[in-house]
Amino acid sequence: MTENKDPVEVIIEKAKPLLANLSFGAVMGYCSGVAMKKVGKALAFAIGTIFIGLQGAVSFGYLQIDWEKVKIDIVKSVDTSGDGKFDVEDMKVYWRKVKKVLTHKIPSAGGFSLGFLYAVKHG
Repeated sequence: MTENKDPVEVIIEKAKPLLANLSFGAVMGYCSGVAMKKVGKALAFAIGTIFIGLQGAVSFGYLQIDWEKVKIDIVKSVDTSGDGKFDVEDMKVYWRKVKKVLTHKIPSAGGFSLGFLYAVKHG
């Protein structure tokens, strides 16, 4: 008599070596990445909606906006190196700050970055 195996159990059995190496930090990194991705999408939606509204008002002559000045002011506020541009080095500084907060006192936080990155890319 052939035993019917549950497909999920088969997958779990095949993934056993990988699952055994999952750390608490990696799982928390993945969950944090999923959350950050959703927050990022919501923030992009809100900023995009505001931009559309402002550009509509500019187009109809209700407002005048100096977008070059807006860009300069925004870059100045997020530029950590003071070089006048927001670049990879600035992003690294922000990532280190976020990671420091999210991994504070987390046991086995070594896999946090990997889990976070995986969720942001695939989650």
